[in-house]
Amino acid sequence: MKNVITALLTAALVVAGILSASASEDDVNVVSAKASFSDVKQDLADAIINRGYVIDYTARIGEMLARTGQDVGSGKKIFTGAETVQFCSAVLSRKMLEADPANIAFCPYVIFYYERTDQPGTVHVGYRELDEDGSDASEAAKKAINKLLKDIIKEAANK
Repeated sequence: MKNVITALLTAALVVAGILSASASEDDVNVVSAKASFSDVKQDLADAIINRGYVIDYTARIGEMLARTGQDVGSGKKIFTGAETVQFCSAVLSRKMLEADPANIAFCPYVIFYYERTDQPGTVHVGYRELDEDGSDASEAAKKAINKLLKDIIKEAANK
């Protein structure tokens, strides 16, 4: 039971982060695609896997919200689909962590994608940018990761 509660709280925090972040915030990059949720999901997976990375985990946030809504006093359906995927690059992460071990806070990389119930047929794909502060080496590594994430979401949204 403790694991279930921990999982629900973790997912709720991720959702809160997604919902509190808007595309206009400097640290969140979002692109939109006129496509089905399943097509964007597959395009995102392909964009990650074709670069040689492995998706370590998929958080099914939309399903969790639908499953737990009544338990928390809300039946409002926010998404028709909402997930995050996490993955890492051994090369880029090693450079980032060798530059500053505290950069572990940025591992793994997370990309979110969702379709809102009030915007059917539009799927939003994005990520929270890594701050590019720190030493020159740290800055360069995080800049490379941000570029990677930006390229992946653009490919997933066919931009």
